[in-house]
Amino acid sequence: MKWGKRIGAAVVGMAAVLGVVVTPAQAVTTANAAPDISLANIKSHLNALQTIANQNGGNRASGRSGYTASVSYVSQKLRDAGYNVTLQTCTSCAGSSQNVIAEWPQGDASQVIMLGAHLDSVSAGPGINDNGSGSASILETALTLARENPTMAKRVRFGWWADEESGLRGSKFYVNSLPQAERTKIKTYLNFDMIGSDNWGYFVYDDVASVKAVFDEYFRTIGIQTEGDTEGDGRSDHASFKSAGIPVGGLATGAGYTKSAAQAQKWGGTAGRAFDSCYHRACDTTSNIPDTPVEKNSDAIGYALWKLAVGASTGPDFSLGLSPASGTVQPGQSATVTVNTTTTSGAAQTVSLSASGLPAGATATFNPASVQSGASSTLTIQTSADTPNGTSTITVTGDGTAVDRTAQYTLTVGNVSVRTFTNGTDYPIADYGTVNSPITSSATGTATSPVKVSITGTHTCSEDLRISLKAPDGSTYSVKPTGSLPCTELGTRNYSVPVTNEAASGTWTLVVYDAYSGDTGTLDSWTITV
Repeated sequence: MKWGKRIGAAVVGMAAVLGVVVTPAQAVTTANAAPDISLANIKSHLNALQTIANQNGGNRASGRSGYTASVSYVSQKLRDAGYNVTLQTCTSCAGSSQNVIAEWPQGDASQVIMLGAHLDSVSAGPGINDNGSGSASILETALTLARENPTMAKRVRFGWWADEESGLRGSKFYVNSLPQAERTKIKTYLNFDMIGSDNWGYFVYDDVASVKAVFDEYFRTIGIQTEGDTEGDGRSDHASFKSAGIPVGGLATGAGYTKSAAQAQKWGGTAGRAFDSCYHRACDTTSNIPDTPVEKNSDAIGYALWKLAVGASTGPDFSLGLSPASGTVQPGQSATVTVNTTTTSGAAQTVSLSASGLPAGATATFNPASVQSGASSTLTIQTSADTPNGTSTITVTGDGTAVDRTAQYTLTVGNVSVRTFTNGTDYPIADYGTVNSPITSSATGTATSPVKVSITGTHTCSEDLRISLKAPDGSTYSVKPTGSLPCTELGTRNYSVPVTNEAASGTWTLVVYDAYSGDTGTLDSWTITV
């Protein structure tokens, strides 16, 4: 996974874009009947990728013999299973490496569900977690689909991307080569980059709420709490699709970011240590990848694929969407949400609305409390003066006469700003280098969101920086850009990070990491303001 490059993305606001249709009578043939994705078979693919790296200089980097052998391995497995396989030469990739595109020849060709993972490694190692884990898991998912051969409602396409590690080049080339009419056929793109980290978390891309809800639905059935993915936001191949207006989703287990104490309590593992201790290193071998995250994430992939593409509904069904999908209020204020319903098959049905997961002191009312599918209702979430600060995921349930549907709303409650940060030191930053700037935090109460970071400097490729903010308790917050500069242009770029825990006074740390070749310079006088 290439973490250094941030890709400017189009805003995709598609509440009910999936059109997922499952009636009770058909549930046994769709998502609920998704087969197990064999861990043993995935490990066999990972062993094959390790052997390929061993035989080709220790890596599978794009443009090198190890990558070519990886393409041959994956494409032959798919051809043998009956897929229509295309090897697309990416002329902008290192060594004109090839993307592998495989399509299962069933289902509505005008509605494509696409799954992808980058097949290349960095030159430093074999890349078994990054990203053999994603490549092997979607390969076995594709082979399982072929073996099961269910009735398809939608067309399924898989992509293994070249040269992700040098700037998402393979996926960019693929998307840019598609005519607009072909782009619009791709209803959802799902990306899987690093799903077997040794100190793993369970992260779900939160770019499109309705896509995230599919994965969260599966993880709830096995009792696992997820978090939105911030470390990989815009830094893997889904960014190529998102910037073209295609809804995206995906899974990750973490890379170089540090696991917090709260995350260790939730998922196990070691707080204060990176999610993947061998990220972009020679030790990213089959010894670096545990069974548990690979097994659970691969089964989540199968669940999502079966739910989104398998089977067709003929009975009454509806979709449920929320607009907006998130909001921020101060204690005592209210948030208003439009609840949209759409009849997706059969006759319209009565839908009764309810909400769960509200923070303490908050209430939810619907006007009206029930609708005919196709109509809308207004949800008002009223907080009290005693509602604590923090972020809650509120589940809105539509109880229909034939089926039930859910959608999620993210509510953030926070007090007015009482935190200040000060820092005025210049720090040099060099190629593949890291600088750490201690920042004094003075707080008399709780934090607000977002915190805005302004960095003024003479760094020549500022969009290639990875920036994080580390709190005194060890929590790490990803800092996202709110603007962009061309790679050759100097100037100021604004960043922001949502901080939702209480703001402790003390020393915070701003960590800046340059992960893109060819950059040197000095970052001047960064300041953090609320």
